[in-house]
Amino acid sequence: MQLTRFTDYTLRVLISVGLNDKRRAARGVTIAAISGQYGISRNHLMKVVQQLAHAGYLETLRGKGGGLRLAVPASEINLGRVVRDVEGPFHVVPCFDEEREDRCVIVPACVLRNVLGKALGAFLDVLDGYTLEDLLGPDLELASLLAAGAAEDRGPVRRTKRMIA
Repeated sequence: MQLTRFTDYTLRVLISVGLNDKRRAARGVTIAAISGQYGISRNHLMKVVQQLAHAGYLETLRGKGGGLRLAVPASEINLGRVVRDVEGPFHVVPCFDEEREDRCVIVPACVLRNVLGKALGAFLDVLDGYTLEDLLGPDLELASLLAAGAAEDRGPVRRTKRMIA
């Protein structure tokens, strides 16, 4: 099973915004800051943020002190629910999609379909046991790694004669 890149980015955005909120920062975190932290395109992140705001996980604030904040406490953001909201229906194999016309002929007696269904259920059950707050546990280390990622994104410093002198 593999989650989409969109889901990966979704979880990363929630971690960055959650860390910012946990530290009670005066300003919301910006898409540009998150882009720098992870080295992810701003355009991709804008789509992620739009969906998270629409789903009620984030609030977007304009103006001075604006940026992104959690719309609900991190302890109420269940990872299983987020993944389901972003991924939509999981069709691990084509026969999971009841509406497909080209379904496999052995579906009525297929044991593999049942095994994969149980595996998917177990995967989602594990995610259901965690919240965003659980991901923010090592906040100091996470914040330091994200700051380092943002610094690396700026690229090498160009030294001029003035800087060296």
